[in-house]
Amino acid sequence: MPPLRAFSPAAYVFPLPEGHRFPQYKYAGVVERLRDRLTVVDTPGLDWALAEEVHDPAWLRRWRFGDVTREEVRNFGLPWSPEVVERSRRAAGGTIAALDDAWTHGWGINLAGGTHHAFRDRAEGFSLLNDAALAARYALHEGLARRVLILDLDVHQGNGTASLLRAESRAFTLSVHGERNYPFRKEVSDLDVGLPDGVTDDEYLEVLDRRVRPALETFRPDLVVYLAGVDVLAGDRFGRFALTLDGVERRSAWVYGWCRAAGVPVVSTMAGGYNRDPALTVEAHARSVEVGLDVFA
Repeated sequence: MPPLRAFSPAAYVFPLPEGHRFPQYKYAGVVERLRDRLTVVDTPGLDWALAEEVHDPAWLRRWRFGDVTREEVRNFGLPWSPEVVERSRRAAGGTIAALDDAWTHGWGINLAGGTHHAFRDRAEGFSLLNDAALAARYALHEGLARRVLILDLDVHQGNGTASLLRAESRAFTLSVHGERNYPFRKEVSDLDVGLPDGVTDDEYLEVLDRRVRPALETFRPDLVVYLAGVDVLAGDRFGRFALTLDGVERRSAWVYGWCRAAGVPVVSTMAGGYNRDPALTVEAHARSVEVGLDVFA
C-alpha cells in the first residue's frame, strides 16, 4: 500500500495587493509544519471538462480568459489574474485527487479547497470552483459512491454547495455555521445548524453529538467530504465563535473517529481560517490534520 500523502497547491501563488485579507501564507505554512509527518505532493489541475459538469461552461470560459466584470471580481474577493484561476483549478484538483487516497487509506487529504461559496455561474467569498460539489459529482457519476455527505464545519454556511447539490438526492449537504455570519442570505442545505456568536468548545462538540451524528447515521453515506474550516477559532477576523485550539482538534478527532468507526472514507479540505494571529491559523489547520494522522495510523 502506498504511504499516506497530502495534496497541496502551495507552490501556485497569485498576485495580491499589499495588506489583502486573503491568507495566502497559510498554505505554505501548513505544508512546512506537516512535512515531517507525511508526504506532500503538488495538486494536479482540475479537468475543465469536469468543472463544466457542475459550473456553467460559458461562465467558466469568461473567467478563464479574464472577461469578467468589476462586480464579479468584487464578489469573488480576489483580483482576477491567470494565476488565481490556475490556483483555483489546482485547489479543486487536489480534492478530486484525494478521492483515490480515501478509498485506499480511508482518508484523503487536500491542504486547500473547501471553496463552498462558488455557485453554478457565480463566484463569491474567495470561491471560484466548488470542489466539494465537484467531488460529490465525480464520485457519484464514476460509481465510486452511492451516497455522499458534505460535512461543512466552516464558520460560514456552504451556500454554493447547497445550491449546486439541491437536486441531487444521493448527496446530503450538512452545514454547521454562524447564524448571523456571512453569507447573510443563506441557501437551504439538507441540514443547516445555525449557531449563535460566541460558541465554545463544549457547546460545539455537543452539537456534533446531538445534531450531526444522527444525520450521519440516518443518511448512511459511503463517502464524506469534510470542510475543516478553522475560522471557528476565537480571534478569527471573519468568525464569531470562541473555540480554542484544543476544541478545533477535538472537532476533527470526532469527525475522523466517526468515519473510521463507520468504515466510511473521508476527504478533508482546509476551507477558511483567517485568525488575527497568522501563527494560530497555521497551527489550527495543522492540528486538524495531525489528529487525523493519529486516528488513521
